[in-house]
Amino acid sequence: MALEITDETFEETVLKSDKPVLVDFWAAWCGPCRMVGPVIDEISKDYEGKAVVGKVDVDANQEFAAKYGVRNIPTVLVFNNGELVGRQVGVAPKNVYAEAIDELL
Repeated sequence: MALEITDETFEETVLKSDKPVLVDFWAAWCGPCRMVGPVIDEISKDYEGKAVVGKVDVDANQEFAAKYGVRNIPTVLVFNNGELVGRQVGVAPKNVYAEAIDELL
């Protein structure tokens, strides 16, 4: 399962990570988010120990969604060394997310 990331844990988990980080911004009421969720969970298993994979519920945690301009969900952001290096808005196939991490490994 992907990590549950909150506004309180975002800086430590994402911005200070020494590994690439993939973050899914989602909400429970969002149909496309429910399609992406299981894919993100699979990726978290595939990249265990190599990358950090997490989810931010935008209804409960709005600070970093606003900071990074997340206006549509699902939005998946990719970070490396605390810098935003990739963005995928909407539903995409698993390989799109995997390639975003592979480029950083």
